[in-house]
Amino acid sequence: MADRLIAREFLALVTDDFVELPYPERDSAPDGPLRWRGYDASRLRAAERTGEEESVVCGTGLVEGTRAVLIAFEFGFLGGSLGERTGDRLEAAYGHARRYRLPVVPLIATGGSRMQEGMLALTQLQRVARQSVLTREAGLAQIAVLRDPTTGGGWATLGAGADVVLALPGVQVGFAGSRVRPVDADPAAYTAEAQVAVGAADALVAPEELRSTLGRWLRLLTATSQAPAPVPTALGSPELPATGWDAVRRARSAERPRAMAYLDAYFTHRLAIGGDRAGGTDPDGMLCGFGEHEGRTVAYAAQTGTATRPAGYRTAARLIRLADRLGIPALTLVDTPGAANDAEAERQGAGAAIADLFSAVAAARTPVTTLVIGEGGSGGALALAAPGNTWATPDSYFSVIAPELAAAILKRPAEEVEATADQLRIRPQDLVELGVIRGIAPT
Repeated sequence: MADRLIAREFLALVTDDFVELPYPERDSAPDGPLRWRGYDASRLRAAERTGEEESVVCGTGLVEGTRAVLIAFEFGFLGGSLGERTGDRLEAAYGHARRYRLPVVPLIATGGSRMQEGMLALTQLQRVARQSVLTREAGLAQIAVLRDPTTGGGWATLGAGADVVLALPGVQVGFAGSRVRPVDADPAAYTAEAQVAVGAADALVAPEELRSTLGRWLRLLTATSQAPAPVPTALGSPELPATGWDAVRRARSAERPRAMAYLDAYFTHRLAIGGDRAGGTDPDGMLCGFGEHEGRTVAYAAQTGTATRPAGYRTAARLIRLADRLGIPALTLVDTPGAANDAEAERQGAGAAIADLFSAVAAARTPVTTLVIGEGGSGGALALAAPGNTWATPDSYFSVIAPELAAAILKRPAEEVEATADQLRIRPQDLVELGVIRGIAPT
């Protein structure tokens, strides 16, 4: 299995021409900083068994044509554990990435911090976190690949802290390693599949597809652009609605093109991110990722026509912030009757999630283009819309609230709903006249 390959075999699996980096020298007291009896002998046996002098191998390599800094853990060397010399190597690797403007790809297989170095080993996580932050601030992508096992501080820094997290199927992933979990813990909760399900990792990738998938991610995340994403062509009817209620009826039609149709038409190819990194996903309400449009990378966040859940808003905010940091323009597609308003959505922090997305879009320095492709229901839709660069298709509407709810709030009878829709001025042409949107998408 690929997840059980030694470090150099795994590097050969994903790179074309790996070149190892020189490593810093560190003087070490006999048996390490704690003078742990037998530590030197353990390291010597690990070196003889693996051919490595430490638990990580760092260097540069081409992955399907994109050069990156790769960090491969050698689990056979003391369980891939992190010690002071490991920290030295990781710090040097991240520094090289920033110096030469290269993305970083950790190929993780670790049991955590090294017991024989005590708290000095644990503090290496702070060093790693600092290097990751500096690399993030430099606008460089970090894509982690989770091998077996990925636990402890390695998962909580290099893994979960990466911009995109890919995992091999069936591998063990979790902060708690197998020997420190509660005896009655469900093993299924500590798997790559479980981490993808709760939004902590983005996707499972089969070993035979890893090189090509990693190469596609690297190409997408290293292609920066200052030009806004072009407005997509409207795929539905070119006729503008005659009345406000006509606009609502057409936007709610089951025959109207939805987000998937627009994404398929717009992108040559695309890759999805999954989850909000806070325990939630909304695959039925929000689609997020990066794709290629006319030869350049565009990030996308697209509502699917359902009520958007808090995890969907948080995933979209994550997407916008990542695109902004990497200098990639973003496209957002608005299509929701509104934010989910059930009790569970409130418990999941609907208001805070929507507020965070408003903030992410407002703060973005990268250009954001928005197209309303269906229902634009209140603040749950507006949170995804770019101020000053929002467009609409002829078969869409945008409203402060659904006409039925507006009539109810105004204590109007049901027969006045259609007239209320007209009063709200929610047709695409009304929105242009009011200055709410820039224009109507070409058909």
